Amino acid sequence: MTSTGATDGTNWLAEASRDPAACRHAWRRSGAGLMMLPAGRRWDVLTVPGTLGLTALAVLSRAAARPGPVLADRGSENVGFLVPPGTGARLLGTGLRVAGEGTWIVVPRPGVRGRGLRWLVAPDGSGRLNAPVPLELALHEAAAELAADGRAGSVRPGRRPGVGHPDHTADDL
Repeated sequence: MTSTGATDGTNWLAEASRDPAACRHAWRRSGAGLMMLPAGRRWDVLTVPGTLGLTALAVLSRAAARPGPVLADRGSENVGFLVPPGTGARLLGTGLRVAGEGTWIVVPRPGVRGRGLRWLVAPDGSGRLNAPVPLELALHEAAAELAADGRAGSVRPGRRPGVGHPDHTADDL
């Protein structure tokens, strides 16, 4: 990623905060390059188990359109897809978690490499997010691929329209 792309992605992420200028300033001063930002304003974050998320990202990457921003934690145990606000309420399943309105997430500054949280696909400043329908299809295809390989475990993405609060998973229902 170019430094301009990292700057554009940083500016775009900072716009989710209540004070974008203060957010950018704090981010520059942060040695770790991490910032807490509110979810649900510009995006929600759909977090899935790592193997499912990495496989779904590979499925999305094979598709015609470039995936939107995607995060992973240390060891890729969890993968988070930035999706349009409200999307998570419609994409529920075992092992899926959603950070939406009223929640905060920690995000790394684009272009900064750390040992923990990192961007698999960094935001480029365009505002592009992961589209709900292609992401849901990619999660189902990924689950099928993992099941065929015997690596599915308890991961079962599912759709439960209109059920639950965005902070709940199907396990809560």
